[in-house]
Amino acid sequence: MYASGLWAVFTLIAAAAQTLRNAMQRELIGALGAVGAAQVRFLFGLPFAVLFLAGARLWTGITLPALSPSTFAWTAFGAMAQIVATALMLAAMRRRSFVVVVAFTKTEAAQVALFALIFLGETPTAKLIGAIVLATTGVFLMSARGAGEASPSWRPVAMGLVSAAFFALAAIGFRAAVTTVATSSIVIAASTILTVGLAIQTVVLMVYLALFDRARVAAIFAVWRASLFAGFMGALASQFWFLAFALTDAARVRTLALVEVPFAQVASLRLFREAPTRREWLGMALIVAAAAVLING
Repeated sequence: MYASGLWAVFTLIAAAAQTLRNAMQRELIGALGAVGAAQVRFLFGLPFAVLFLAGARLWTGITLPALSPSTFAWTAFGAMAQIVATALMLAAMRRRSFVVVVAFTKTEAAQVALFALIFLGETPTAKLIGAIVLATTGVFLMSARGAGEASPSWRPVAMGLVSAAFFALAAIGFRAAVTTVATSSIVIAASTILTVGLAIQTVVLMVYLALFDRARVAAIFAVWRASLFAGFMGALASQFWFLAFALTDAARVRTLALVEVPFAQVASLRLFREAPTRREWLGMALIVAAAAVLING
C-alpha cells in the first residue's frame, strides 16, 4: 500500500471536507452567483493556507523553498483550471440537485487517468482501471434519470462534465507542482503549493470582479461568516488533496475521491432534504466497492 495507506487517509479527509465546502458554497450561490461563490473558496481559504504553511514551517523546522519556474507554472495551470471547474460546478448546481451535479463532476477520475498518462507519463494499473470503471458506473447510476422523472436539461449535464475535465486538469497541475517542490517534507510541499495556488486564484478572481462586477465584491464580504467556514473547509480539503498527491499518482487519489458522492448524498439528505432513490443507493455501493479495491490494492 502506498506510504502505508496514508494517501488513502488524506484522500478521505479531503473528500469529507470538500463535501462540506461544496454544500456551503451551494447555499451562497443565490446571493453571490457562481463566480462570487467560487471566490469565497479562494479568498477566505487563503488566510488558512498561510496559517497551515506557518504551522508546517514551525513543526518541521524546514526553510520554505523557492519555487522553480516549472513548479510555479504547474501551480498556475492547476489554479486556473480549478477556477473554471469550480465556477462551472456551482453554475450547474443552480439547475440540478446537489448530489447529481457532484456525481457528474466525479467523471473526473477517468479523465485524470488519461491526462496523467499524457502529461505525467503515469500508466494506470489494471486494478486502478477496474476501480475507475466500477466507480464511474456507480456515478452514472446516481446521475441517471429514473422512470417518471423529467428529462434533465442538457446545460447542467454539459457544465458538470466540462467541470470534471477542468478538475482533472487541476489535479494533474497540482500533482506535478507538489512533486517538484525542492523540499524533503511533503507537508511543506503541500502547504507551499496550496498557499501559492490560492493566492493566484484570489488575485485573478478579484481583478475579474473589480472590472466586471464590483457590487459582488461587497456582497462577498457581507456574508463573511458563512464564507469563512467555506474558505476553511476548502483550504483544509486542498491541504489533504496535496498531501495525497505527494504520496501517490493523481488517478488513484481522484478515484478514491469518488467517495465524495456518497458523502454528498448524506449532506444532501441532512441539509437539503433530497432523499436517495434505490438506484442511487446501488450507485453508492459500487463507489464504495471501488474505494475498497483501491485501499486494499
